[in-house]
Amino acid sequence: MNLSVNGHSTYCYTGGKPFDATKPTVVFLHGVLNDHSVWILQSRYLAHHGFNVLAVDLPGHCRSAGEAPSSVEEAADFVAALLDAAGVRRAALVGHSWGSLIALEAAARLQERATHLVLVGTAAPMKVSPALLQASLSEPLAALRMINVFSRSTLAAPPSALGPGTWVYGASMALGRRVLASNPKVNVFYRGFKACDSYANAQAAIAAITCPVLFVLGAQDQMTNPKAAQPLIMRARAAGKAVTVESLPVGHHQMTEAPDQTLAAIRTFLAAAPG
Repeated sequence: MNLSVNGHSTYCYTGGKPFDATKPTVVFLHGVLNDHSVWILQSRYLAHHGFNVLAVDLPGHCRSAGEAPSSVEEAADFVAALLDAAGVRRAALVGHSWGSLIALEAAARLQERATHLVLVGTAAPMKVSPALLQASLSEPLAALRMINVFSRSTLAAPPSALGPGTWVYGASMALGRRVLASNPKVNVFYRGFKACDSYANAQAAIAAITCPVLFVLGAQDQMTNPKAAQPLIMRARAAGKAVTVESLPVGHHQMTEAPDQTLAAIRTFLAAAPG
């Protein structure tokens, strides 16, 4: 489905079901050098079990036009505009990595319009090493290889991810190259990493949200080490938020390394947590 958001065409995968704004809605937000397809199992399942799904390509990425966000705050404004364009009053926000920061900032801004917040592979602050940040600018393909090694705990997908025997490293490399090539005007790799590295409002945002929050962390995550999420978890609890933490025995790409467990955590959270 394509929506006009801020005057630009925005692609949203709806899980193979027609969009119906009267149903509960879940917005899925991808990370750096990703697109809507990283949520394929989770988004499709929810779309076929009573939810609207908007698994979006962020502006300037793949099928979506517009200027690629240069900050988490810009991307959060886009999320609010997306809900308005879809005619959705309230929605659950699910984000991975950079997308988790976008979801967090958007939930803080949207207040009661955000019914649930799911942060997958998150950290605060989400600092990027200077060497990797520079490599994403000057040698993006080399940097892509680096992050695909660091972010994986397995090279073979479980059967329910993309199919038995899927080479998840190769598939992720191909996706990264495709996303990078989709915007010849802007290096979305560097821009996304810089946005992660520069974001400093996570502690204030988590205290400002009004909805329950689920953290889905990878025990073997080398990109956003689960220890780096602890200050955010503690801040949320100290602020009296309803917090759920799910630890999975995988790396940074929980959606494909542990697709069923990631789906189960999100599904249970959406069903049980008050929205």
